[in-house]
Amino acid sequence: MGYKVVVAGATGNVGREMLNILAERQFPVDEIVALASRRSLGTECSFGDKTLKTKDLDTFDFTGWDIALFAIGSDATKKYAPLAAKAGCIVIDNSSLYRYDPDVPLVVPEVNPEAVHDYSKKNIIANPNCSTAQMVVALKPLHDRAKIKRVVVSTYQSVSGAGKDGMDELWNQTKGMYVPGQEVAPSKFTKQIAFNVIPHIDVFMDSGDTKEEWKMVAETKKIVDPSIKVTATCVRVPVFVGHSEAINIETEDFLDEEEARDILREAPGIMVVDKREDGGYTTPVECAGDFATFVSRIRQDVTIENGLNFWCVSDNLRKGAALNAVQIAETLGNRVLKKA
Repeated sequence: MGYKVVVAGATGNVGREMLNILAERQFPVDEIVALASRRSLGTECSFGDKTLKTKDLDTFDFTGWDIALFAIGSDATKKYAPLAAKAGCIVIDNSSLYRYDPDVPLVVPEVNPEAVHDYSKKNIIANPNCSTAQMVVALKPLHDRAKIKRVVVSTYQSVSGAGKDGMDELWNQTKGMYVPGQEVAPSKFTKQIAFNVIPHIDVFMDSGDTKEEWKMVAETKKIVDPSIKVTATCVRVPVFVGHSEAINIETEDFLDEEEARDILREAPGIMVVDKREDGGYTTPVECAGDFATFVSRIRQDVTIENGLNFWCVSDNLRKGAALNAVQIAETLGNRVLKKA
C-alpha cells in the first residue's frame, strides 16, 4: 500500500525535478497528480515511464490525498497550502513562506529527521533554502563531534536558483556576447550575469545583509542549533546548476582535519572528494544531477585555535530543493504515516 501524492508546480524546474526524483527513488506511490496554474493546464510532465497531464491547482480538491509537494512560490503557497492542510493532506513546501514559523518544522532529513513529528500543528513541513540545505548536511556531523561556535560562509550560487528566467538570461547573454547587436540587458538579475559575478541575491535588508544571507543565518539556527553564530556572503555566479560554498568553522573542541575527513566520509548524504592534487575536488559541473552533497578542500585554519576550512558543492535543484522535499516525504512515511 502506497501514498496518494500531489506535486504542485509540476511544470517548473523544481516541480519537474520532484517528479523525476520520486520515480528514481521508487517512492511508494499509489496515485500521483501533477498540478499547475491555469495557464499551464494540460502540459505534459514525465513521471518515470508515465506521462502526466497537469490539472488545475485552483480547482483541485486535496481531500483524500496523503502528501503534497509544493513548488509554487510563497504567494500561491499562502493561498493553497492551508486549503490542502485543512483537507488532511500534509504539505511539504519549498517556498520560504513557512520556514520561520515556530509551528512549522524546517527539516533536512540527514540533520533533524525527528522534527517531522511536529508537522501536525499546521499539517505543513517546510523545506529550507537551497544554500542552507547543503551546508547544514556538512555542518551537523562536525557539530555533533566538536560543537560549532561560528560559521563564516561565502556562497557561489548558480542561476537555476533564480528559476528558468535566470537560466535563460545567462544563456542569452552568453550568446549575445559573440553576436554584435544581440546583447541582452539584465532583467532577472541586477547586473550582467554572463562572465560576471553578482554579490546580491534577494533583497537588501536594513542591516546591509541580503535576504538570502539572513536566511542562511536563521535557518541554520533553526535546523542545527540556535547557539551557532553564522555570517554569510551570497554571490550569484554564471553557472547553470550547482551551488558552491567556501565554509569556515570555529569549534569549541579541537577537531583535526583528518578526523573531520573521516567523520564526513561516514556521514549520510555526503561524498568526500579531497585529494591534494590537480582536480582532486568537486565542482558544480560534476555534482549536477547527483543526490550527494560533496565536500572537498578540508584543511585546518591555523589563524584561530579550533578552525577548519572546507569546500561544499551540491545540485541546488536536487538537494537544495526537490530531493530534500522527497526525502522529507520518505521520512514522514517511515516515521509517522507508515502506510507503505
